[in-house]
Amino acid sequence: MTMAILRRRSQQPRRPLTGRVVAITGGARGLGLAMAQAVAARGARVAIGDLDSELGAAEAAKLPGGAAGLELDVTDPDSFKRFLDTTENRLGPLDVLVNNAGIMVVSPFLEEPEALTRREIDINLHGVITGMRLAIPGMQRRRTGHVVNVASVAGKIAVAGEAVYVATKHAVVGLSEAVRAELRGTGVELSVMMPGLANTELASGMSAGRGVKLVEPGEVGTALVDALERPRLEIYVPSKLNGLLRFNAALPQGARDAMNRFFQTDQVATKVDKTARAAYAARASAGMPLAEAPAPPSSAPVAGVTEAEVQSR
Repeated sequence: MTMAILRRRSQQPRRPLTGRVVAITGGARGLGLAMAQAVAARGARVAIGDLDSELGAAEAAKLPGGAAGLELDVTDPDSFKRFLDTTENRLGPLDVLVNNAGIMVVSPFLEEPEALTRREIDINLHGVITGMRLAIPGMQRRRTGHVVNVASVAGKIAVAGEAVYVATKHAVVGLSEAVRAELRGTGVELSVMMPGLANTELASGMSAGRGVKLVEPGEVGTALVDALERPRLEIYVPSKLNGLLRFNAALPQGARDAMNRFFQTDQVATKVDKTARAAYAARASAGMPLAEAPAPPSSAPVAGVTEAEVQSR
């Protein structure tokens, strides 16, 4: 990001979050919960949507502003519509939708079960599409609103060992850019968030690479607040990823491969502690909330289960 762009952004007036209605999918834990906490602290009225509706309700009860915790399955358009309708009935017209829910499968491409591939695409991509198609028309009628799609740094680079996940996140980045172009002049903003590997359930059994720190959930919450107050398309967490990824993209493929080997990003999803991820893999495979998932033996991974986890990010 150039200094001129930084100066323009610093001069842009902030749009207060006080009283704005923000709905967050997959908001009961991890990054989703951190974002809910951050916007609620700035005065927003928050609706948490999650498969684990009990946990969502419990976390919402801790937030200021009469937050709501509601059941949501982003793969079911009727469930998504009920979530948004209930949000508006309880809190008022929707100002912001954060499409955060997703799953991550860590597996060699040729070994990934077809059922998990379809589930990953349904949640990570179709869920985002469904949310936008349901939320944007009302925002257009009011000529105000903001959609934030949570992708990943994997939406800009290739990561061995999570090929389908990478494909869904690249798709979300491209989708967001294209829909934003269609929304120009409507009063509706669209952003795409690209965090690095975060210190949540997502990182179980994984490392971020040589010399790379895991992203803390609070950093993502702060970045969301800043992007809602000063809208922009791309939200990198941490912000330095913007320059690093642009530099990486400008290199020839051989140089990019060498950088991946040096920083060990080629091992992030190929050298994984399966035992540490086993409980989350079982929960995602069964489509169950973490609280209901059976605890596997600590000494061995669950047999027949691919490493996957439901991301309330």
